[in-house]
Amino acid sequence: MSDFDQSGARATEAQPWRWRLEDGAGGVVEAAPDLTDKSFPSQADAESWVGEFWPDLADAGVAAVTLFEADREVYGPMSLEA
Repeated sequence: MSDFDQSGARATEAQPWRWRLEDGAGGVVEAAPDLTDKSFPSQADAESWVGEFWPDLADAGVAAVTLFEADREVYGPMSLEA
Protein backbone atom coordinates (compact mmCIF):
# COMPACT_ATOMS: atom_id res chain seq x y z
CA MET A 1 0.00 0.00 0.00
CA SER A 2 1.29 3.37 -0.95
CA ASP A 3 1.64 6.31 1.45
CA PHE A 4 -0.20 8.38 -1.18
CA ASP A 5 -3.86 8.40 -2.20
CA GLN A 6 -5.26 8.41 -5.75
CA SER A 7 -4.83 12.18 -6.05
CA GLY A 8 -1.15 12.00 -5.12
CA ALA A 9 -1.71 13.47 -1.64
CA ARG A 10 -0.19 11.75 1.35
CA ALA A 11 -2.71 9.33 2.84
CA THR A 12 -3.65 10.20 6.39
CA GLU A 13 -5.63 8.73 9.24
CA ALA A 14 -8.62 10.39 7.57
CA GLN A 15 -8.29 7.85 4.72
CA PRO A 16 -7.83 4.52 6.45
CA TRP A 17 -9.96 2.38 4.11
CA ARG A 18 -8.25 0.19 1.50
CA TRP A 19 -8.69 -3.02 -0.45
CA ARG A 20 -6.30 -5.95 -0.57
CA LEU A 21 -6.46 -7.40 -4.09
CA GLU A 22 -6.15 -11.19 -4.18
CA ASP A 23 -5.69 -13.90 -6.80
CA GLY A 24 -7.63 -17.18 -6.81
CA ALA A 25 -5.25 -18.72 -4.28
CA GLY A 26 -5.50 -15.79 -1.85
CA GLY A 27 -2.16 -14.25 -2.77
CA VAL A 28 -1.79 -10.49 -3.17
CA VAL A 29 -2.09 -9.24 -6.74
CA GLU A 30 0.27 -6.48 -7.76
CA ALA A 31 -1.95 -4.89 -10.42
CA ALA A 32 -1.34 -1.55 -12.08
CA PRO A 33 -0.63 1.25 -9.55
CA ASP A 34 -3.83 3.05 -10.56
CA LEU A 35 -5.71 0.02 -9.15
CA THR A 36 -3.57 -0.91 -6.14
CA ASP A 37 -2.50 2.37 -4.56
CA LYS A 38 -5.91 3.47 -3.37
CA SER A 39 -7.13 4.63 0.02
CA PHE A 40 -10.52 6.07 0.85
CA PRO A 41 -12.00 8.35 3.52
CA SER A 42 -14.97 6.04 4.19
CA GLN A 43 -16.21 2.49 3.78
CA ALA A 44 -18.89 3.73 1.36
CA ASP A 45 -16.26 5.38 -0.85
CA ALA A 46 -14.18 2.20 -0.90
CA GLU A 47 -17.21 0.07 -1.76
CA SER A 48 -18.33 2.47 -4.50
CA TRP A 49 -14.86 2.36 -6.04
CA VAL A 50 -14.71 -1.45 -6.12
CA GLY A 51 -18.25 -1.53 -7.52
CA GLU A 52 -17.16 0.71 -10.38
CA PHE A 53 -13.76 -0.82 -11.10
CA TRP A 54 -14.35 -4.55 -10.49
CA PRO A 55 -14.19 -5.36 -14.25
CA ASP A 56 -10.76 -3.67 -14.49
CA LEU A 57 -9.63 -5.51 -11.37
CA ALA A 58 -10.77 -8.85 -12.78
CA ASP A 59 -8.95 -8.10 -16.06
CA ALA A 60 -5.79 -7.45 -14.00
CA GLY A 61 -6.01 -10.93 -12.43
CA VAL A 62 -7.85 -10.02 -9.23
CA ALA A 63 -10.24 -12.81 -8.18
CA ALA A 64 -11.31 -11.40 -4.79
CA VAL A 65 -10.92 -8.35 -2.56
CA THR A 66 -10.69 -7.88 1.20
CA LEU A 67 -11.58 -4.56 2.84
CA PHE A 68 -9.44 -3.08 5.60
CA GLU A 69 -9.92 -0.10 7.89
CA ALA A 70 -6.33 0.77 8.73
CA ASP A 71 -4.95 -2.64 9.85
CA ARG A 72 -8.33 -4.16 10.80
CA GLU A 73 -9.87 -6.62 8.34
CA VAL A 74 -13.51 -5.60 7.89
CA TYR A 75 -14.67 -8.32 5.48
CA GLY A 76 -13.54 -10.55 2.69
CA PRO A 77 -12.36 -12.10 0.68
CA MET A 78 -15.24 -11.14 -1.58
CA SER A 79 -15.24 -12.78 -5.02
CA LEU A 80 -15.29 -10.62 -8.13
CA GLU A 81 -16.92 -13.38 -10.19
CA ALA A 82 -20.25 -12.45 -11.75
